[in-house]
Formats: sequence, structure tokens, C-alpha cells
Amino acid sequence: MRIGLLTEGGYPYVSGDARLWCDRLVRGLGQHEFDVYALSRSERQEDEGWVPLPPQVGRVHTAPLWTAEDDGVVYGRRARRRFAECYGELAAALCTRSAGNPSGASGEGSAVEADRFGSALYGLAELARDEGGLVGALRSEAAVRALERACRAAGTLRTAREARVPDLLAVAAHLERTLRPLSLDWYEEDGLGSVDLCHATSGGSAALPGLLAGHFFGVPLLLTEYGVRLRTHYLAATDAPPAVRSLLAAFHSRLAAEIYRRAAIVTPGNAHARRWQERCGADRAKLRTVYPGMEAAHFAEVGESPECADPDTLVWVGRVEPTKDLVSLLHAFAEIRKEEPKTLLRIVGAPAGPEGEAYLGHCKALAAQLFPDEAEGLHSVGDNPVSFEEIGGPELPSLADAYAAGGVTVLSSVVEGFPISLVEAMFCGRATVSTDVGAVVEVIGGTGLVVPPRNPRALAEACLALLRDPERCERLGAAARARALELFTVEQNTTAFHGIYLEIVSRTPVRRVVLDDTGEPLPFAVPAEAHVPGRWTGPDARVVARGGPGWATGAPARATSPQPAAEGAR
Repeated sequence: MRIGLLTEGGYPYVSGDARLWCDRLVRGLGQHEFDVYALSRSERQEDEGWVPLPPQVGRVHTAPLWTAEDDGVVYGRRARRRFAECYGELAAALCTRSAGNPSGASGEGSAVEADRFGSALYGLAELARDEGGLVGALRSEAAVRALERACRAAGTLRTAREARVPDLLAVAAHLERTLRPLSLDWYEEDGLGSVDLCHATSGGSAALPGLLAGHFFGVPLLLTEYGVRLRTHYLAATDAPPAVRSLLAAFHSRLAAEIYRRAAIVTPGNAHARRWQERCGADRAKLRTVYPGMEAAHFAEVGESPECADPDTLVWVGRVEPTKDLVSLLHAFAEIRKEEPKTLLRIVGAPAGPEGEAYLGHCKALAAQLFPDEAEGLHSVGDNPVSFEEIGGPELPSLADAYAAGGVTVLSSVVEGFPISLVEAMFCGRATVSTDVGAVVEVIGGTGLVVPPRNPRALAEACLALLRDPERCERLGAAARARALELFTVEQNTTAFHGIYLEIVSRTPVRRVVLDDTGEPLPFAVPAEAHVPGRWTGPDARVVARGGPGWATGAPARATSPQPAAEGAR
């Protein structure tokens, strides 16, 4: 079958989110054909180029989400009236008292507002398709005035009524950026209309083309979220004024609820993400947990040789940033050194941006203060028991070497989604001590020790328990490796998605109908193999869209004898 893979800020670009798992998914499903529809997040990302693409990637369509040139479209009077009505309805849906609860749990009123939001969104998409674009209209004064009228209407939220002109301009600019996919030229019969299934690799803007493909052509949508986009927005919008936070939270809540409602299946990456999705309106019957797939082969040598580790060394691996709470880890290590003076701590990772650089400097200063350089004798050079290192040096040439350096791997985060570093340690057969955040408990599953976050004493006691019992470390490491090989491999991930693809397509109503000589629908007339050039496809085959838009009502094709074709029918 042909899959339309929808990405934002990731695959096929060299850098960005979800790049690795998308590449592994595409390469692992060679029996399918993929058309990639990618939104880029920055000019730098575009300049870095793409990863090498496998043969099963047929076409790649890209569009910048970070910028949009004015389309130059001048609306007539009727188009301006349509825009004012649709945008006004969209804005009104954000200002109602039920906007904070898009799941419909508050009753019929919330469901009505959800339908109102969806109708306005698709109305804007149809306007963009009819007129050739929406960018200029979304940036116009008419958009700001419609937003202001919605905020000043009776019965709106208090925070919305208090919005000032700078707040309205900020909200309108954010909506314009998020809704840029509505103006793309991807929504044609030879574009997203030709795929059998849309697979959005995240929510938000990445899923918008999938919504429109379903609206215009009836293409089913599969949504995968390894990090819930709505949660990310909540955590990132803390510095904005109250009115801006309220309106944008309502918009992203409504959009998430619409995506969950329209998706055929939603695949969270863990139970933590699944709980967020249910709270935001996802139907529990649609949810299928699919863990990220990781390459186990990179860690096989270390995992099969647990005896190579230094039993007196603790290892931390990850991006250096405040949410990793290395300060608590350093204080915990101070308690450990009081009980086990020979223990060492190796912190392996690069800082994440300027904030990470500053945090790394703070951690190094704290380590120097807590652990002055120690020397065994009067004539020997002192050494600090805490080292800060990066992958690629002479001592740690690879990621597997970092985990091989110690007998116990530690995770001290206060915020975590799916703990990639923890899974890597499990592949390496290492016992782990982790804080109870995100999906940690779900990933560990009893093969490691878990303590509360921001609790250095508990972290120290758990590490001491493993340092003093090497046999227990070995048992937990072996169990952790077996669990990781069962649940978190690339093979597990691709097998799960292959089954979900077949499940969705098998229960999707037929969108293309070919009739035989008697006028009856011809079963299996357009199988998945029709996308592959060969003698079983006809060059002039025409189809009828069932349940499609009004312009797709041409005469149905009559089944004829197969003829050689230079190009597969779409």
C-alpha cells in the first residue's frame, strides 16, 4: 500500500525530532511505498539536507513552517465574507467557557463547540483550496478584528475579554503559523488523494494535512505521538501573558481533540502519553501503545559481556540540561562517597543549547566544591571522582562504551518522556537506578530500582544497595536486557505498525470503485499492487470516489482486459 508519511521538523532532514524512528520504520517496511510530506522548522534544518532515502520512498514534498511568503492572493467580496465567517467561528470556539475541556466530558455544549471548531477549520481549508492560499488573509487586519470580536462577545472567558491589542496580535500570528499547512498544494488527486493511508508522526501542524486528506478524499489517518504535542505547548507557554496563554491553550486543545476524533487509530509511545491523550479527548478504543524501536545491535557486544563493567563506577548518559537534575545526582553521590569511598561517577553527555552550557558550568563548579581533588599520598596528583565527558573521545568512542564504563546506570531527571538512555542501558545489560518520572516505571518494569525525583538521599541509598550487591546487579541487568529485547527493538516497532496499517485499510470504506460490464462493483479491482507498474495495471483506468467531494462524480470506468502499462494507475 502507499503511505503518506507526515512529519514536522524531522524526517527526511538530517536533524530534528522523530528522524531516527521514521527512518527505521520506512526501511523496515520495504513491502510498502512511502510518500513523505515534510514541514521544516528552520532554514538551517533545510540547509543541512536529508538523510539517505531508501528505494521505497517514492516522492518527497517539503514546505517551510518557519516562514511563508505572502501568496499575493486578493480575495473578492464573497471570499472575504467566507473568511470572516470561518475565522470568526474558529475564534469564537476558543473563547467559550468549554474551550478548556475539548474532550466533551463537560457535556453537549463542549461537543457542539468542538463541531464548531472543526467546521470552521475545514471551511478555511476549502477557502484556501478555492482561492489559492490563505496566508495573506490570516495576516490581515480582518483576522485580528474577528479575533477581537470573539473575545469581546458575551459569555466568553474572562481572560479572553481582558486581551489587549498586543495579545490579539500575538495570538493571530501564532494561529497564522500553525495553520500554514492549509495553504499547501498537497491536497490533489495526485497528492495526498492518491495515498491509502496518512501516518502523522506527531500532532499539531504535522497532522493537519492528514485531517484535510480525510476531509477532501476520505483517506484514513493514523496518528503517532511519542511526546504529546499539547503537553509540550502547556510546558512551553509559561512566559506569555494570561490572555495569550488562555487563547492558545484553547486553540491547541481544540486542534488536538479534532485530530484525535478524526484519526482511525492513535498510537502513543507509552502509558504516560496515553493518559495525556485520553485526558485531551482521545477515544480509548482507538489507542494502541507502540513503543519506539531502537537498534539493539549497537549494544550487543556490551550486553553479552556484563563482566567488563567497573562495579565501583556509576554512569549517567544524556543531554545536559536543568530537567536532568544533575545537581541532585551530585549531592546523592556525596552521600555515596561517605559510605563507599572508592566509587566514581562518570557524567557523559553534551549540553543542550546555551541553557545547557550554563547548567554544565554550574554542575562542574558544584562538583569541584563537593569533591576537592583527592590524592592517595603526599607525592601523587589529586583527582576528582566526578568526570564530565562526551561521546567520541579516546576513552568513550561510542555510546555503548559509555554504558560499558560502569556497573550501574543512573537517571536523575525531574521531567522525562520516554527515557531513551534507560532503554540503551537495558540493552547493555546494566542495572539501573531511576527517578519516577514520565514512562520510567513502565519501561523498567521491575528490572531496576526507582526512587522519587528531587530526593538525593533516596537516590544515594538505591545506588548503595546495588554497589554492595554485585550479584543483584547482574540479575537485574540480565532481566533488563531480556525485557528491552522483547519490547523496544526496531523489529517490534515495524511489525506493530505493519499490522496497524493493514487493520486500518481493511476496515476503511472503499474510496475508489471500478464497475464491471454489468454495472456492478468489481471486487479487488484496485488492489495495493495497482501502484506498482506492471501488466496487471491499466494505463487509462479511471475510478469513482465514493463519498468524496462533488467534483469527483465523473462516469465510472468499465473493466477491460489488462493491457501493458508504462505507469501504474493511481
